[in-house]
Amino acid sequence: MSQTDVRMDGSAETRADREATPGSAGGRRERLVTHRERADSYYGRPVLNEPTWKDHDIAAYLFLGGLAGASSTLAAAAELTGRPGLARASKVGALGALGGSLYCLIHDLGRPERFLNMLRVFKVTSPMSVGTWILTGYGPQAGAAAATDMTGLFPGLGRAATVGAGLAGTALATYTAALISDTAVPVWHEAYREMPFLFAGSAAASAGGLGMLAAPLAEAAPARRAALLGTAVECVAASRMERRLGPVGEPLRRSRLLRLGEALSLAGALAGVTVARRSRVAAMAAGAALLAGSACTRFGIFHAGMESANDPKYTVQPQRRRLAKKRAERELA
Repeated sequence: MSQTDVRMDGSAETRADREATPGSAGGRRERLVTHRERADSYYGRPVLNEPTWKDHDIAAYLFLGGLAGASSTLAAAAELTGRPGLARASKVGALGALGGSLYCLIHDLGRPERFLNMLRVFKVTSPMSVGTWILTGYGPQAGAAAATDMTGLFPGLGRAATVGAGLAGTALATYTAALISDTAVPVWHEAYREMPFLFAGSAAASAGGLGMLAAPLAEAAPARRAALLGTAVECVAASRMERRLGPVGEPLRRSRLLRLGEALSLAGALAGVTVARRSRVAAMAAGAALLAGSACTRFGIFHAGMESANDPKYTVQPQRRRLAKKRAERELA
């Protein structure tokens, strides 16, 4: 039957459907399902297919990739300013984080050859394609920088590789923001303006935390500054993102992981510029808090996106607002 019945006065009225549920005397009972209950999607079903990504692969990849890229940039700065202890800690840390991120990526892909298959083309409009080439260009340089520093061989090559990895590291730390924003997941897609700044700040904070954790106190000043600046950028970007997204940003505002990440990052950054200047134990604690805070932020962003993909209102309502805005603009024109 039609969804609209005609009343005796000639007006149309939306008819309430009946939905059978178990539990009544005859084994079934009926309740009215109004049009309002179905306003967002068909019987409240998700509009989008949930991404097949898993948090232990992709969220970890987002964190480790950002840590690797920002650590290489910090290593290049330390190398050029004569801080060998900080440079070595950042180079080795970057290589370890790179190995972990590649493992997570390949584990998500299922087979290593799938990564190699993506190198057959270069598509500038595809964040996945661009990111694959960024990783390919960054990885050997990060490996050479760490290997030459640890062995003392080929110092000239090692210095060049350190600078090259530092430059490529800025792209590695932020391209994943474009990668997830280029999906249909509502929270990620709508946050495309702030996401690169949030990821860049989070990556800088984690690299600063690693430097404070592993480098001598006398050489850790750049790491402390990176942690403070990164945390400030991350917090401002997150706050602006949650406000601008409005109702779509509800999963972000409800995320306990994001709140915990902000608290840990702020505590670590403030400790870094105060007590961590004089105490090795305080510096290690601050560095660990910054690393944990950055990880919580990436996992929080990941889970908020998954929540928004499963709830149809976060997909349908923004579309309706955009259509209403276009209609209003046409009427005013």
